[in-house]
Amino acid sequence: MEETTRKQIVLGILAHVDSGKTTLSEAMLYRAGAIRKLGRVDHKDAFLDTDALEKARGITIFSKQALLTAGRTDITLLDTPGHVDFSTETERTLQVLDYAVLVVSATDGVQSHTETLWRLLRRYRVPTFVFVNKTDLPGLRREELLAQLNRRLGEGFVDFGAAQPARDEALALCDEQLMEKQLEAGQLTDADIMPAVARRHVFPCWFGAALRLDGVDEFLAGLDRFTRPAPALDAFGARVFKVSQDEQGARLTWLRVTGGELKVKAQLTGEVDGTPWAEKANQLRLYSGAKYTLAERIGPGQVCAVTGLTQARPGEGLGAERDSDLPVLEPVLSYQVLLPEGADVHAALGQLHRLEEEEPQLHVVWNETLGEIHVQLMGEVQLEVLRSLLAQRFGLNVEFGPGGILYKETITEPMEGVGHYEPLRHYAEVHLLLEPLPRGSGLQFAADCREEVLDKNWQRLVLTHLEEKQHVGVLTGAPLTDMKITLIAGRAHLKHTEGGDFRQATYRAVRQGLMLAKCQLLEPWYAFRLEVPAENIGRAMTDIQRMEGSFDPPESGEDTAVLTGFAPVAAMRSYPMEVVSYTRGRGRVSLTLDGYRPCHNAQEVIEASGYEPEHDLDNPADSVFCAHGAGFVVPWNEVRSHMHVESGWGKAKPARPEAPAAPQRRAAAYRATLEEDAELLKIFERTYGPIKRDPLAAFRPVQKRERPDFAAEQWTLAPEYLLVDGYNIIFAWDELNALAKESLDLARHKLMDILCNYQGYQKCNLILVFDAYRVPGSPGSIEQYHNIHVVYTKEAETADMFIEHVTHEIGKNRRVRVATSDGMEQIIILGHGALRVSARMFHEEVQNVEKQIRQLVQGEV
Repeated sequence: MEETTRKQIVLGILAHVDSGKTTLSEAMLYRAGAIRKLGRVDHKDAFLDTDALEKARGITIFSKQALLTAGRTDITLLDTPGHVDFSTETERTLQVLDYAVLVVSATDGVQSHTETLWRLLRRYRVPTFVFVNKTDLPGLRREELLAQLNRRLGEGFVDFGAAQPARDEALALCDEQLMEKQLEAGQLTDADIMPAVARRHVFPCWFGAALRLDGVDEFLAGLDRFTRPAPALDAFGARVFKVSQDEQGARLTWLRVTGGELKVKAQLTGEVDGTPWAEKANQLRLYSGAKYTLAERIGPGQVCAVTGLTQARPGEGLGAERDSDLPVLEPVLSYQVLLPEGADVHAALGQLHRLEEEEPQLHVVWNETLGEIHVQLMGEVQLEVLRSLLAQRFGLNVEFGPGGILYKETITEPMEGVGHYEPLRHYAEVHLLLEPLPRGSGLQFAADCREEVLDKNWQRLVLTHLEEKQHVGVLTGAPLTDMKITLIAGRAHLKHTEGGDFRQATYRAVRQGLMLAKCQLLEPWYAFRLEVPAENIGRAMTDIQRMEGSFDPPESGEDTAVLTGFAPVAAMRSYPMEVVSYTRGRGRVSLTLDGYRPCHNAQEVIEASGYEPEHDLDNPADSVFCAHGAGFVVPWNEVRSHMHVESGWGKAKPARPEAPAAPQRRAAAYRATLEEDAELLKIFERTYGPIKRDPLAAFRPVQKRERPDFAAEQWTLAPEYLLVDGYNIIFAWDELNALAKESLDLARHKLMDILCNYQGYQKCNLILVFDAYRVPGSPGSIEQYHNIHVVYTKEAETADMFIEHVTHEIGKNRRVRVATSDGMEQIIILGHGALRVSARMFHEEVQNVEKQIRQLVQGEV
C-alpha cells in the first residue's frame, strides 16, 4: 500500500460493563489527536458519554460515533452500551461494522456478558481485535488471560505484543495459509496476517491500561497495520442501524453507506409494513461526540446521521443493501405502564411508540381489551431509563406495575396438524407437520408437498400465511419457538378456493396440531457470575439451589469465592439487591441472558395464567366443513375423521420411485394442468418451480444484494435487459386486444403471465411498463410480479418517456432490447444504443419460446 493511499473503516468497541470500554475510546481519541483533553467516566466528562443519564449512571446507554485517524486509516468509532439491558442496541450496531474491538478486564477476565458479545460477533462474522485493559491492577497474568480467552471463546487469540518469532509461531497454528507462508519465508508480513484477521481465524490481542494510556499507541498502530477496507457495491446501498433525535428534537436516522454514494438532498426509498415511502436526505451529518459537520456526499465505509427521513427503521436496507437480520436478543420482562391520573392514554401510547423506534430493545404492547399499555424490555435498568426519557422528552411521569416474565412455548414430539375451511362457496384444507428444534432455533417454515397434491402457488400462499403471524401456544398463549412447521399436504377447489381460505385453514392446522402435541412451557434463564466473600459462599450456593439454578464448582481465592452457573430469570432478577444486603456491599453478581429453557415451575405458571385455548377466538383450533349447502364446525379432536386428504404422515409410506420417474411425474402433472387451466404461469411453474424457485419469491420484494465479504467475487450484471411497452403490445396482439375489449385489467394480467413464462426460459431482466400518465395524482410504482418487474408510470410520464430514460441510463454498457410498436419511440431508443423489437417480431419470439418449452416437457416423457 502506497503512503498516499488512505482507507476508511467502521470500528465498534464492545465490552462487559465496567471493563473500561469508554475509557479506552477516550484514550484512542486523545492519542490520535481527535480530542485535546482526556476525559474520564468517573469525572462525568467523557467525550462520548454525552447524555445526562449516562453521566449520572457512569455507563454507556446509547451507541455513539467519533472520528479519528490512525496512520493511513480513517476510523469511524462506534462506542456501544456495555450493560446487558442495552444489548440489542449493541447487536444492531454490529451489522454495520468492518471490525470490532472487544475490551476485556484483566481483573475479571472473560465474564458471562463477554461470552454473549462473542456469540454475537461470531453470528455476524465481525473480525475482532482484543484489548485487555486494567493490566496495572492485580489480576490474571498475561499467559493466564490468553489461555482463558482461547478456552472460553475459542481458538485464535494471539499476543501481538510478543516478540515477532513467538507471535509468528502462534499465528501459524491458527491458519493453514499462515503456516505455509511461515514455512516458506521464515516470518510473516502484515500483508500475510491481514486476510487471516478478516477471515476471523486470528484475533490480535494487546495488553495495557487505558486510563494510564499504556499500550494505546501500539493498539492504534495495530489497527492501522492489520485492517483493510470492505469491498463495496457500485450501486448505492446503505443500512440503517439506529434512530435518535438531536437537541432540537429533529429525528436523526443513522446509516452506514455500503456502496455507491449518498448525496445531500438525494431521494431515498423504502418500505414500512408493506407501504412504500420516499423522502429526501436533507442533511448528512458526520458526528464526533456531540458535535457534527455537514457533508455534501457520503461514500462507502462512512457512517452519518441523516435528517429528513421519518419512515426509515433500524435494520432497514436502502438501495442495493438488504435488510438486517432480525435481532437474536429479545425482551424477557413485561411491565404495565401506570399513567398519572387524567393522562391521555392514546397520547402516551404514541409517545412510547416514538421511543420504540429509537430503542430496538423496547417493545410497546397495547391491550385493547383492558385498555392497558405494557412495555417489554430486557431489565430493570432499562426501565429506569425509560421512565427518565418519558419525563425529559414529554413531561410524562409514569410508574410501572410489577414485572412479569415473557414465557414461550414449544413442543417435544412431532405432530400433524390439520385445518379445513369450507363454508359455502369456500374451500381449503392444509396439513402441517410440527417438529421440535434445538434450543434457540426459533420458528422455521418449509414445504414438502408434491404439486400433484397441491399446486405450487397455493403452497407459496400457505408459507406466506405461516410467516405473517405470531403463532401462540396452547398452554398460556405465549409465542411459539424452537419448532419447524412443514406443509406436507393440502387441497384446493378449482372454483371456490380464495386466498383467504388458505389463511383460515393454515391457522387452524397449526392450532389443531398444538392441541394434539405434547407442549412445553419455556422461560428465560440467566447466566450468572457471583462473587462473594469467602464466608458467604455457603449461603450463595444454597440460594442458587433454592432458585432451581445450577453452578460449577466454586473458585476460591484468599478472601473471595466465585460461582458461575445458570438460573431462571423469574427467580434471580431481584437477587442482585439481596447479594448486596447479605454481603454488606462486598459481593456482586453479573447477569446475562442465556436464552430459553424448560420452565422450572411450569404447572404453577400455567394455572396462574388461566389461559383456555378452546376459548381463544383469535386462534381457533376447530375446522369448518360443509354439508347440505351449509357450513358446520367440527371440534379439533374430531377433524381427522372428517378431513378430505390423507397425508400419509405417521404411516408406512410407499417407496419413492427411482430418479428417472420424477420427470415423468412432472410432465404428466404438466399436461393435466394444461387441460384444466390454461394459465401459462402455471405451465412455467410445473416445469421449473420445483427445482429452482424460492417458494416465497412471488411474495417478496425485489431481492437486495448484500455487500460481499472480503473473499467474495464482485457482483456481475445480467447480460440483457428487455423493456416491454405494455399497452402497445396489448393492442398489437390480436388475442390480447380482444381480451382488452372485455377487460383491460384481464389483458394486463394475461400479458404479465405470458412474460413471466417467457422470462423464466430466456433468463433476461424483463421490465414491463404501463402508461399511467393520464391518471390524476398517480405517483408511479415499480412492483415485482413473480419473476418480472412491472412499472406503472407517474402522472404526466408516458411509457416511452420512461423507457427512454431507462435506456439512456443502462444502454451504454448493457445489452438492451425494447419491445414496442411505437414508431417515434423507435427513433429515440435507437439513439441510445438499444435494439428495437416490433410487436409482431416479439409475438413470434414468445410463441417460439412456448413451443420450445412444450418440446422440452414432451421430451422428458
